[in-house]
Amino acid sequence: MQQVATEPAGEELSLAERAYRAIRDRLVMLEIRPGAPINEDQLAQSLGVGRTPVREALKRLQYERLITTYPRRGTFATDVNITDLAHISEVRQELEPLAAALAARRATAADRATLTAALRELAGADSPQRDAAELMRLDLQVHRAIYAATHNPYLEDTLVRHDNLATRIWCLFIDRLSDMAGHVGEHGPLIEAVVAGDADKAGQLAHSHVEGFERAIRAAI
Repeated sequence: MQQVATEPAGEELSLAERAYRAIRDRLVMLEIRPGAPINEDQLAQSLGVGRTPVREALKRLQYERLITTYPRRGTFATDVNITDLAHISEVRQELEPLAAALAARRATAADRATLTAALRELAGADSPQRDAAELMRLDLQVHRAIYAATHNPYLEDTLVRHDNLATRIWCLFIDRLSDMAGHVGEHGPLIEAVVAGDADKAGQLAHSHVEGFERAIRAAI
């Protein structure tokens, strides 16, 4: 399975962290469909880890509203409820501009290198060879790189969780969205503003991007 985001060089991930990231991204990209049962043994086998790391990962994913457990029934991927869109957008409209502005002020040389590499990826967003799933992975990669560049772990954690939930809604309607490449391509000017250290412009672009996401989803419903 294609990995959504590259990990920092030299980072040694525990088995539980590896399991968490892999299962999380399968849920976010709807590779594990909403409402589908979660089978610990199958996940452990597919990831090449034991059941204990999978169980630890599932505890985190339940907190993040990506899975839910019912007594005597089992564990399932949470449904994607379009009524959650307004609530998620309220949070993102306030925090995404803050994150973009902070990233512009705080990004290290390594952060800027990561974002510049993402910018090169974006240059081919409108290529016919890029399918919708690949574009969504690129969208996630850019958002996570900006959140990491804030160097505020609490803000980063909050926004990753809400962006994951927003992406599940996006993936649900992906076949009805006419300009996926255009939406993902909007990140280009945003990344340029962050790399240039222009906090005001970065914040404004991030706010417009979140508003555009909600409008596009509502138009597709």
